Amino acid sequence: MGRSRPFWRLNPAERKVWEAYPLGAWVDLRDSRHRVVRSEVIAALLLGVREEAPGHVPGIRLAGARVAGDLDLSDAVITHKLHLLGCDLPGIVSLNDARTKGVRLRDCDIYRFRAGRATIDGLLDLDGSTVRAGLRLDNAHVTGQLRLSRTRISPLAEPSNRSGTDLPGRARPYGPDEPGEPGVRGFFAIWAGGLTVDGGAFLRGMHSTGGVRFVGARFNSGIYLQKAVITAAGSHAVHADHVQATAAEFSGGFTATGTVRLRGARIEGVLSFHHAELKASGRALHLSHMQVDELILLPDSIEGEVNLGYSRIGVLFDEPDRYPEHVHLNGMTYESLRGPAATAARLRWVRRDPDGYRPQPYEQLAAYYRRIGHESDARKVLLAKQRARRRTLKPPGRLWGRLLDVVVGYGYRPWLAGLWVSLLLAAGTGVFSHWKPHQIGLDETRHFNAFTYTLDLLVPVSVFEQRAAWEPVGWTQWLANGLIAAGWILATALIAGGTRVLRPASSS
Repeated sequence: MGRSRPFWRLNPAERKVWEAYPLGAWVDLRDSRHRVVRSEVIAALLLGVREEAPGHVPGIRLAGARVAGDLDLSDAVITHKLHLLGCDLPGIVSLNDARTKGVRLRDCDIYRFRAGRATIDGLLDLDGSTVRAGLRLDNAHVTGQLRLSRTRISPLAEPSNRSGTDLPGRARPYGPDEPGEPGVRGFFAIWAGGLTVDGGAFLRGMHSTGGVRFVGARFNSGIYLQKAVITAAGSHAVHADHVQATAAEFSGGFTATGTVRLRGARIEGVLSFHHAELKASGRALHLSHMQVDELILLPDSIEGEVNLGYSRIGVLFDEPDRYPEHVHLNGMTYESLRGPAATAARLRWVRRDPDGYRPQPYEQLAAYYRRIGHESDARKVLLAKQRARRRTLKPPGRLWGRLLDVVVGYGYRPWLAGLWVSLLLAAGTGVFSHWKPHQIGLDETRHFNAFTYTLDLLVPVSVFEQRAAWEPVGWTQWLANGLIAAGWILATALIAGGTRVLRPASSS
């Protein structure tokens, strides 16, 4: 046995691991006085230093050990599983560019874990572990599940000494693969840009004191962060631009302090923020330019801006009054709206754009109401759009807009014109019944009718030939001229409003 070992001597704990490896048997050191196992011993076994036992599946299955030194398996091809339970790993665990079977480090205390560009054929499980200086999975491929439930992760801080009972303190400088962008170092606890996970990614109950970075990652069976708590060390709690997933659950008690950014994401199923708590000094939720089948936006609380601009959403399940003061909606489209929301609440929603008036959110909302047969609600929205637009015009435009609004409601309330005609007709009829105008031509006997005369004044083009036959007297001349002017204004407003209504919503 001594000839097959690449070491002069194995301590009692290492001897147990050495003997158990060919059988794939568990070695439990939790109650043992001898718990230290050198990382070189584990690495040598996984790299094939011992022959396999016929009829058995070899592997490292170790509980309660203290692994001395860095466990460096970079670039290796490992055909057997590594399963550590409740172990202490004060060094770096490195699987960069490796190809390995499932890796399970459950309830362990790990200084740093790196698996950049690694391929893991099976489960990557760090459930319940503590990772003190960051987790790197950039461009890795996990064919099974990624499990980080109840894991506690901190970002890589500035170089400092770290030591243990069996290891001298030493400085840990940044390696060539460490994040080095100005203003970014130490901000993210998880670096996983380009990560692909074929099974589900379960981060339930995870606590991270730095942001998580999933830019360009693919979660082919979804990502689940219920009850996860992420506190950003920089501005972003979650940075996941262009992420792709079949489902994404930032729900069920998910808490983020810092921006949650999924710009350009593609979610084929549900993206949920139900019962989430989101807080940021600037933008709390950045979901612009994304595509999602269903977005559930029902957080328990949200502090900071929300950006949904230019996103394409199948079903939007929300409550407008839950949104913060500022919401970017310009360019967003949706097929359906769910949730209790009156038209007035939706109008308050589209008015919250901090960039001011934008026509598209009004037009999108009106188009949705028309699609479901709520024509009256669509008219209310388009009327509100014109009133909002009026505030952006110069004084002459605002004056004409207000006139259109009062007279015909910009064409969306044509009954107002009828009301004005009725009021003016009644007023003119009453006045001219008491102060009859003089007949102009005395060679012909005419019978004066105050109603017909007033109506002829209101019609832009004389129909009943009353204007030329009668001349108002005294102050009633001003009334007659006013009725003529009112008739022209009403006719012009009806034409302008009618033209606006008949135009497609997108060009109005």
